[in-house]
Amino acid sequence: MTVSLETPALLFSATSLILLAYTNRFLTIAQIVRGLKKNYDDNHNKNILLEIKNLNLRLTLIRYMQLFGVMCLFLSVFAMLLLYVNQVTIGIYLFGASLLSLLISLGISFWEISISVNALRVHLKDLSEDME
Repeated sequence: MTVSLETPALLFSATSLILLAYTNRFLTIAQIVRGLKKNYDDNHNKNILLEIKNLNLRLTLIRYMQLFGVMCLFLSVFAMLLLYVNQVTIGIYLFGASLLSLLISLGISFWEISISVNALRVHLKDLSEDME
């Protein structure tokens, strides 16, 4: 099996866009946590603490999503370097590891999105009960 130098480079644009999306999610959640913390300081509502706990888990997952996304990019670049210096076998394995890192990152992303959807459903359930 042979892999050309361009093959690992295909991950650059996709990985860069994914990392940008992860960063935007992180910044949005961080802003929400700051607002909830201020709200909790004013009201001491225990429901706010539950929301902050949920958001803290999501921030942790996003950190791991970013970690594996960066690892994917790093391993892709390293694989390209090895392919450039004719270390094809090791380069192929590193490219495979970069694909695995990307897959893990996307899996964690799916987990984080599932948590987000479940939290929104809880809010919508309260709203739908009021509408009935």
